[in-house]
Amino acid sequence: MAGKRDYYEVLGVDKGASDAEIKKAYRKLAKQYHPDMNPGDKAAEAKFKEINEAYEVLSDSQKRARYDQFGHAGTDPNGFGGFGGGFSGGFGDFDFGGFGDIFETFFGGGFGTRTSSTRRGPQKGADLKYSMEITFEEAAFGTEKEVTVSRMEICHTCSGSGTKPGHQPVTCKQCNGTGQVQYKQRTPFGQIVNVRTCDVCHGEGKIIANPCETCGGKGRVRKHTKLQVTIPAGIDNGQTISVRGEGEHGIKGGPSGDLFITLRVKPHPIFKRQGNDVNCEIPITFTQAALGAEIEVPTLDGKDKVVIPEGTQTGTVFKLKGKGIPFLRGSGRGDQHVKVNVEVPRKLNEKQKEVLRQFAELVGDEVHEQRKGFFNKMKDALGM
Repeated sequence: MAGKRDYYEVLGVDKGASDAEIKKAYRKLAKQYHPDMNPGDKAAEAKFKEINEAYEVLSDSQKRARYDQFGHAGTDPNGFGGFGGGFSGGFGDFDFGGFGDIFETFFGGGFGTRTSSTRRGPQKGADLKYSMEITFEEAAFGTEKEVTVSRMEICHTCSGSGTKPGHQPVTCKQCNGTGQVQYKQRTPFGQIVNVRTCDVCHGEGKIIANPCETCGGKGRVRKHTKLQVTIPAGIDNGQTISVRGEGEHGIKGGPSGDLFITLRVKPHPIFKRQGNDVNCEIPITFTQAALGAEIEVPTLDGKDKVVIPEGTQTGTVFKLKGKGIPFLRGSGRGDQHVKVNVEVPRKLNEKQKEVLRQFAELVGDEVHEQRKGFFNKMKDALGM
């Protein structure tokens, strides 16, 4: 049994402590280190197991006597003290100690003072999920939104006790407030003590004889609550933000759950997002592309200007630095990319067509470098 701490030290009581003092110390420590109060904390989980092991021995008079005489060896089923005081006329009142797990498969319960889990401790409230639609600009720069959530909240009439004001829960007579009931059964192996959750109080140890009229004894009521939620700048479509502590309220003083909001960003009629960059396409005229121009383009910050050099080809992309989406974590912004498309005029009248024909005759193929190069390649390839 090397490495085990003294059971009295584990519970923080003196060796001569009464049963009531041991029970009180156990309840305090079990609540402090319960896994539900320390989710994911392996150290607290190990501490909780150590506390339960100490209480299982010290709360049983026979086991405690063997422990006081022989130490940890006195409670070891594989040691010399494991069966001390085990026989009381044949197999009667035989303490199977660590063998309880094996026989539990056949008889449906533990032995001695083995206990089953109950729901008496504080419980964390459930998490809530919410879906919200926002605009492209709201996703880019962030915003404040009001949401209405339906959740279970602590009843203000009874402050979560479930009992009518002026009354108190009464101790369950079936289990005497322990939340558990022992059932003894005689078998060829001796007397087996099965411990079960009390079916009257359902493990609570208390019965609400005068339930609160507001919550019906549940301690919580469903409410629709309005909350102000901050949407951070740079959030993207499909991402989820968490609002800590705004889920359903806990039970018996347990912490509240969290609220998780998944965002849907509406498509923008002009802009398309690519990471933290913004893309858009702008039509320009043949004259603007040929002669050059300064044009106005839309951005998330308003209008800006782009200089189109003469001879610009359709599909050319211009970059506006720092005009994109702010970075979600950190400073700075992406860029905006403006793609220009040369628009070919339609529905020309005869005069306009004639002018274009004269223009075509005047310039020939000399100014159309791509066209001239293509036909030269075609002649070489086809031997024309």
